[in-house]
Amino acid sequence: MDRVFIIILDSFGCGELPDADLYGDQGSNTLRSVASSKYFKADNLINLGLFNIYNNGEIGQAVNFPLASYGRAAQASVGKDTTIGHWEICGIISSHSLPLYPDGFPEEVLAEIERLTGIGYLCNKPYSGTEIIKDYGLDHINTKKVIVYTSADSVFQVAAHENYFGLENLYDYCKTARSVLTGKNGVGRVIARPFAGESPENFTRTANRHDYSIGPPDETLFDIISQAGLDTISVGKIFDIFAGRAINKSFPTKSNAEGMKITSELALDLSWRGLCMTNLVDFDMLWGHRNDIDGYAKGIAEFDIWLGDFIKLLGENDALIITADHGCDPGTLSTDHSREYVPVLLYNKKLTAKNLGTFDNFTYIGKLAKDLLNL
Repeated sequence: MDRVFIIILDSFGCGELPDADLYGDQGSNTLRSVASSKYFKADNLINLGLFNIYNNGEIGQAVNFPLASYGRAAQASVGKDTTIGHWEICGIISSHSLPLYPDGFPEEVLAEIERLTGIGYLCNKPYSGTEIIKDYGLDHINTKKVIVYTSADSVFQVAAHENYFGLENLYDYCKTARSVLTGKNGVGRVIARPFAGESPENFTRTANRHDYSIGPPDETLFDIISQAGLDTISVGKIFDIFAGRAINKSFPTKSNAEGMKITSELALDLSWRGLCMTNLVDFDMLWGHRNDIDGYAKGIAEFDIWLGDFIKLLGENDALIITADHGCDPGTLSTDHSREYVPVLLYNKKLTAKNLGTFDNFTYIGKLAKDLLNL
């Protein structure tokens, strides 16, 4: 193969893992919840083999002759974080989770960031990203202190008003925070969360989010492909997740629609050879975390329509892998990620479709890409 496209449907899990009870995720199944919506329509995914995957046939009707090889992958790493999930896809199994802060960040950490930036903070506890700007937005505008919060993931999130605080000032603050949050406090991501509006009733987060990730601790799929002299291209937040390492070209995005459009343009661009990895984050950010089953289903339907057109753009030496990095079941009480299997669909015009079974860990997904590129 000349080119491999890996598309991450962020959070599109397909059933609880055997150790889901250790994470409070018993019964989670993102696909089942999304497929329950009247807005769920995924003809192309189904024809590729989505419901041929083990246990998925209980949710929807398998097809007799799937167009893609199909399977699922379990997660071997400790945790259910975006960073750890992507790292595992690309070859790193994490033996421990990234640090979590259910009671907020240590005072000495925040004091050091304040010393370096001269900026104070509000909140410092786990919080909903949409609710926190309603509750703290006015105080932030009046005091010029940033709003610091976290979640069930390994994240240091900073909300600030784009106009009253300034987008570049927010980014600079997050860069400084990233430099402080190392070692035992090396959170997976420092996330800038800008918002706009004039009152709590109309404060809304903008699309200018930016993630500052901790660097991968070992060699990744991007390193291997880059060292082989091939191109490595990222679409969406992939560049941030890998701290930019061994990624030759990056296309940040503000929506699924933008990510899909850019991926189509890259398929038409025959000047490169190697890997393109795309993350479609709206599934997780807009619908999974907000328990919006219908919104998630509409997002899958939109992706599925695009997928039908995208497959037509692929040549005989192009391969497509569709998978996910974790679950985020919108049908449960929790608004956090869920410990689930992820689907694996592998399509190429020349390959004979087969049942891939269940992979022991996500690294097999990256291995498929390496094998396809003859590495």
